[in-house]
Amino acid sequence: MASSSSSSTTPKIKHEVFLSFRGEETRKNFVSHLNDALCREKMITFIDDKLDRGEKISPALLSAIEQSKISVVILSKGYGSSRWCLMELEKIIECKEKYGQTVIPVFYHVDPSDVRKQTGDFGKAFSQLEERFKVDDPEMLQRWKSALTYIGNLSGFVSDNTR
Repeated sequence: MASSSSSSTTPKIKHEVFLSFRGEETRKNFVSHLNDALCREKMITFIDDKLDRGEKISPALLSAIEQSKISVVILSKGYGSSRWCLMELEKIIECKEKYGQTVIPVFYHVDPSDVRKQTGDFGKAFSQLEERFKVDDPEMLQRWKSALTYIGNLSGFVSDNTR
């Protein structure tokens, strides 16, 4: 639920759209076309192609999520196998609830119910990640499951049904 925050606590908007996606699956096809289309419409997008990947999610990326009006989450089969993507998703949901950020899921060749329940091909990819973190950090794993359930329950676009 979005809280009614005063404008002094709401981050300054720098980007109209933040794109969250699993790079190796979607960067050179769906995401590049979506980003180009948004830019043609004069929208300021944030895409993570200039950030260094590391063990921890970068403060610059978390800040970019907070400073975006809309987050578009492209949920592909491997999205749930990426620790980085799931940390982004956690922050996106936090911003939705805290600041009322608009979040639009795009189910890219995955069924929303598979994301919601972590089943099917999406669930298989998530289970790879789950095995690595089950012992190390069960709380983090539970937060990620909750985030996936949350995003899977949002109204969005299913790529198999939409051009």
